[in-house]
Amino acid sequence: MDNRIMRPWAGAHLSRRRVLRGAGMMGAGLAGAALIGCGEDDDPDSTSTATSTAAPDGTTAPGGTATTAPSTGDIKRGGIYRTYTTGDAPTLDPYGNASTGTKSFAAYVYSRLFRVNAQPGVDVYDAEIIPDVAESSESTDGQHWTVKLKQGVKFQDIAPVSGRELTADDVLFSWARLSAEESPHASQVADIVDVQAVDDYTLSFTLDGPSPIFLDKISDANLLWLMPTESDGGFDALSQPIGSGPWSLENYAISSQFQFKRNENYFEEFPYMDGVDQFIIPEYANYYSQFQAGNLHNLTVTSDDVPTLKTEQPDLTWEPIPGGSLNFVYFSGEELEPDAPWRDARFRQAVSMGVDRQGQMEFGFNLEAIKEVGLDYPIRWNNVPVPASFGPRFWVDPQSEEQGPSADFFQYNPDEARKLLEAVGYDGASFKYQYTDNRYGPGFSNLAVVIYNWLTEIGLNMETETQDYNSKYITQTFLGEFNGITLGVSTPFPEASAYIDRFFGPGSTNHGRVHDTRMTELYNLQRQELDVEARREYFADAQRHNGENMFYVPVQPSGGAVWIAHQPEVKGVRRTRSYGAGTETVAQYWLDA
Repeated sequence: MDNRIMRPWAGAHLSRRRVLRGAGMMGAGLAGAALIGCGEDDDPDSTSTATSTAAPDGTTAPGGTATTAPSTGDIKRGGIYRTYTTGDAPTLDPYGNASTGTKSFAAYVYSRLFRVNAQPGVDVYDAEIIPDVAESSESTDGQHWTVKLKQGVKFQDIAPVSGRELTADDVLFSWARLSAEESPHASQVADIVDVQAVDDYTLSFTLDGPSPIFLDKISDANLLWLMPTESDGGFDALSQPIGSGPWSLENYAISSQFQFKRNENYFEEFPYMDGVDQFIIPEYANYYSQFQAGNLHNLTVTSDDVPTLKTEQPDLTWEPIPGGSLNFVYFSGEELEPDAPWRDARFRQAVSMGVDRQGQMEFGFNLEAIKEVGLDYPIRWNNVPVPASFGPRFWVDPQSEEQGPSADFFQYNPDEARKLLEAVGYDGASFKYQYTDNRYGPGFSNLAVVIYNWLTEIGLNMETETQDYNSKYITQTFLGEFNGITLGVSTPFPEASAYIDRFFGPGSTNHGRVHDTRMTELYNLQRQELDVEARREYFADAQRHNGENMFYVPVQPSGGAVWIAHQPEVKGVRRTRSYGAGTETVAQYWLDA
């Protein structure tokens, strides 16, 4: 582990352009990782399986390079896909941690009841939910659901499970792990109050009320991964995971490489490739050079390098990945620091007004140079609890009239921020500013320095602590066990309500331990509202309410696009939402080599 010490950023004021530009890479860390099938989290990560570059008829998707979706007969089988991740997963147990690395790994080995139907040319949030090991689902009232399983779905042929058939008992076992009190995601499924096995291939789910998002929830790659019952002591699932997913784990060398091979028992016609070699490469310069040499099939590219790489290698396929992650500043909870100055909303508003979002976007994403080489993607500002990647369906533009008076708190106004701090009575007392610097890719640390510099310019006196991701950040700070303020990243959830639960719910992943009566009310209203427009208004109210109080301060750069380059031989490129890429994208790639 690195030597981590408390220190002020004395003398660390890099040039504004240099630091902002570097921070533009931040979106690459989480968005790329989740969407391509490699990387790490806040739960985030840093690699990718991602955005579609072409519509099904071969027309070019916004900002991308045209490709044509082939018929099954055109697909070539075989070959090894070579990708990378920036760090080891904290655990290989899908219920042991909320980390991106853990969930992204699970998508290779395990199956779910339902999954996202990722397709070339289909926007990630428009992709439909389809059965995975389930055969069908049925409900007459939105509260009571019957799910039937496909028959003949087999686990990987590894002892002691040895390729046996998956049944409802395995689903119940996995559900018990997900919903257990110690599970990091238990609060997200608290509305599902009963799950029963009707027979070997049929399950019943009972909710506490009608829900518009039941299928979205149980397809969420953060949640229900299906493990065999033998995982409960019959074998060591941490060293040899056994699932029914498209790939089996052939080898794992810590800090070096994951090797996956095609699951010959898999119930779909894919995977098309023989295997995946996922190298663990922490440093951007290293995986960039490996991609240039042709040793990697994909690369998450910094905005500075996009124009150069596109010019040098014109045959690459490019994908603009909207920043599905959500960057934010959060504050220690009241039970830990009851007298902290951020108990006053004006302090938190000052922090928000001390952040130059537009400046970060303009410089951090190298927008003009990227446009000059023919690539472009719209820029949006994040909100809480809905990130910009959701688009107008549930996201409120914080610069719009819909945001209301709290739109002022999103604007860069250091003079007003100083006045608010003075009104609060902040006397310059020192406090800790912390973040992890060894998981989210090369831009995140730059972003942290940018935020530090902006906040010191409005008069905050902070000492910086950089934290090891596995041993400190994801196991303590991420769970609200910290003093001071933190820069963090949220996992890209596939369904908007999960963000409200993550930021304001009763679970351990409520980072700032914010328990707000109005936000709880809005969460409960939206989760049972079947009318789409009424539900959207609840989300809008939630964003306005956070904007007024700045319980969490949303920042960029994940409101822009992350650029993913693929070698020309990679075909079938598509992207998904959340962490299902091992199944939903990588398994459906093929190599034209």
